[in-house]
Amino acid sequence: MMTPPTIRVALVDDQALFRAGIRMLVSSQPDLEFVGEAGNGSEGVQMAAEKRPDVILMDIRMPVMDGIRATELILAGADARGETPPRIVVLTTFDLDESATKAIRGGASGFLLKDADPEFLLASIRTVHAGSSVIAASATRELFEHFERRQALHEPVPAAFHTLTGREREIFELAARGLSNSEIAAGEFLSEATVKTHISRILSKLTLRDRVQLVVFAFQHRLTHKDGARSVD
Repeated sequence: MMTPPTIRVALVDDQALFRAGIRMLVSSQPDLEFVGEAGNGSEGVQMAAEKRPDVILMDIRMPVMDGIRATELILAGADARGETPPRIVVLTTFDLDESATKAIRGGASGFLLKDADPEFLLASIRTVHAGSSVIAASATRELFEHFERRQALHEPVPAAFHTLTGREREIFELAARGLSNSEIAAGEFLSEATVKTHISRILSKLTLRDRVQLVVFAFQHRLTHKDGARSVD
């Protein structure tokens, strides 16, 4: 049986002591490889292009360039080079942080508190790399509910949304509310494998990277019932 390739992890943070701790933690895991670090967003963009990590832990507040802009440039650069973009997880010190909302809008795959338990941080790296679920899906939704209420303008629903089948729209709605695959499966009397297949098709049709981006898409276009979703039929 072949050993799966290690997950290449990088860190962008302006605190040297924090970087040293994360480097030691990641390097202690047989399935993870620490491939690079940077002290600000600008250096992070260059490091990401050179090292091509699979997952980047990205601080939000840094000198020279913050994590929001760095996230956007890293993902845009990967797309321009025709590379698979890294999964970016933003690190924040606050549960409800508007900067985290902006970073997720910019393409980040979720957020973690900087004081998260080490085992949870490691599990989150593996989870976001697998792409099968999101980090803190319910927290991501709570974050958007908290800050997006103040935005009266929403974008029109893209034509791609109309290509979803009725069943896919039902799954979309549940996923947008932050439910996990297992929760959706239990509520809809489906197998988790079937739910995963539906989610994969939805992400493909809407050209979304992951479940977090699905939540963002739903809020941008008011496609969740809890937000008073409009009819798009």
